[in-house]
Amino acid sequence: MKRLLLFNLFVAFVSLINAQVIINEVDADTPGYDTMEFIELKTSSANMALDNYVLVLFNGSNDASYLSIVLDGYTSDANGIFLLGTSTVTPSPDFIFSSAQNNIQNGADAVAIYYANASDFPYGTAVTSNNLIDALVYDTNDSDDSGLLTGLGQTVQYNEDGNGDKDNESILRQSDGSFISGTPTVGMLNDGSGIQTTTITISTTQSSYAEGDVFDITFTASDAVESDLAINFTIENGSFDSNDFSGNLTVTILNGETSSSTEISIVDDADDEGDETALVVFVDLDENYEAYNDNYSFTIEDDDYAVSDYGTPLNPSYDKVSSTAPEGYYDGLNGLSGQNLKNAITDLIADASEVRAQTYGDVWDMLKEADVNPENNNQVWLLYTEQGRNKSDQQGSGTSVGKWNREHIYPQSRGGFSDGTSTSADGMDVYMTTDASHTEHAHGDAHGLRPADSSENSSRSNSDYGEEYDGPDGNEGSWQGDVARSLFFMALRYDALGLVEGNPDNSTVGSLGDLTYLLAWNESDIPDDYEMHRNNVIYKWQHNRNPFIDMPELVDYVYGSKQNQVFSISTDVNDEVSLSNSGYVFFNSGSQCLVFQNIDVNAEVKLYNINGSLIKNIVYKGEPVNMSNISKGIYIYVIKTDTDVLTGKINKIF
Repeated sequence: MKRLLLFNLFVAFVSLINAQVIINEVDADTPGYDTMEFIELKTSSANMALDNYVLVLFNGSNDASYLSIVLDGYTSDANGIFLLGTSTVTPSPDFIFSSAQNNIQNGADAVAIYYANASDFPYGTAVTSNNLIDALVYDTNDSDDSGLLTGLGQTVQYNEDGNGDKDNESILRQSDGSFISGTPTVGMLNDGSGIQTTTITISTTQSSYAEGDVFDITFTASDAVESDLAINFTIENGSFDSNDFSGNLTVTILNGETSSSTEISIVDDADDEGDETALVVFVDLDENYEAYNDNYSFTIEDDDYAVSDYGTPLNPSYDKVSSTAPEGYYDGLNGLSGQNLKNAITDLIADASEVRAQTYGDVWDMLKEADVNPENNNQVWLLYTEQGRNKSDQQGSGTSVGKWNREHIYPQSRGGFSDGTSTSADGMDVYMTTDASHTEHAHGDAHGLRPADSSENSSRSNSDYGEEYDGPDGNEGSWQGDVARSLFFMALRYDALGLVEGNPDNSTVGSLGDLTYLLAWNESDIPDDYEMHRNNVIYKWQHNRNPFIDMPELVDYVYGSKQNQVFSISTDVNDEVSLSNSGYVFFNSGSQCLVFQNIDVNAEVKLYNINGSLIKNIVYKGEPVNMSNISKGIYIYVIKTDTDVLTGKINKIF
């Protein structure tokens, strides 16, 4: 009898909880870069506390959690609505997804509410119905996910594209508990009823300001206020603090008026703080008003910056940055050829006992260091468009115009590793163990990611390189060798990734082209100091290096004409370097000549200076190449015979 009573009390308790919080609306797919995504909850009473509730988002690719949000300390509004969304959603969400948390996945995926603790749902938690309050399994024209449906006790998977326009539709709960696709009613009851409030909008005339600028922040009400409305706010954010600006942080919209402004002055100091983001946040906004766009941001561009001692890919240097590979790092490759050599490279760069896999969220920090613009340390250098861009112009949940984001050199859809790691950053010292079978870790592998202009990234899409994509009009190809060596790495780092000649269908998973172009790009755009710097930075994070940057001659033994020849590591670039089984080349400082031994005549010789400019292009006819009229310094040579290609470095010291 006692057990029955306890059971009945438990059922009554769960039923009560189930009646308190439900999923009211979800918009997972919006135009462009999904900048207006939101999740709307509804409570059974107005202004209800959400303590002890956890919102969990599940990934349909593995039926496990990719984000959990603890709702302790939050309350619903006067209509019983609690809104979570990206920073550009209006009216302003009660909870804003950070750029590290990224956006809501499009489906097949799920949203669920639990009466639980935060510790119950770490990243990658398997779908469960324990302590489940409510759930929605949804998609955007995807097949039903039986794992999510069963695990969450649901029978219907709802399609956001129910009316053929998923970009402008959301999934809305009806009075009977079912869902339909329809026009979003963000921040409101789905039937249009409820209390209507006056909203306050924050605005500035520009999205960025320089040190020394003076400008206004304006606050505008959707209706004339009926009594004086004092608005308090802050603009401090991270390192941008009260030492960086001056101005009044209180404005008053007078009775009968709709707007008021305050003047802000940015301090022009001599400190290199990097570009910073000011964040306008309401402080205790009158409860009779609603923030239309709280957490409004604008950029403060720092005019103080540092310059590196090495060049950009457009103006490369070759002798400023040394490899940080430990002594003997590549010894295991010596004396191998063919598949044995490939296997040894994979064993090295995917060593489960040493290599660390980081998250997609960590990639932001890795790229800001690895791809810093050598001409301005407050910027990253962009692939494809060959230019610097402020680190602060990072693609988030707002507009993509003028922003940079993370370009997967091996496209996610072509590699089959979309959403394979967390979008949250957890730092260098938190990592996952990995090996060549963990293709999902390619999602956050910085060797395969570069900063890119958001629009150009979209234009490239998932095309093959070469005939399908060779960059925007007018680009100089300074990125092409970098891309080739990145792909050479990825194809050996992960078992499921491969490179092929030609252009396979863009829906093909695990095959990317065009290898013929990549081999040519590797030769025409040789590794420079910029690439070596990023190789060193990524090594700190991931504990693996791209060997095709450290030893560009290795490419030919793995993908080119020397695949059946034995590879041996050159220990001194100024001494003789093996070109084939019997031939070699060296610089004779006494005669000031480039000397060839056992090399077929008619070999083509190209000599480049450290700025990448071609200074000699000759055909070897059996005689040494005289270099006495060339200035002392570091030079890069490329030598071609009918069967071999060698790239190397010489140091002319006289």
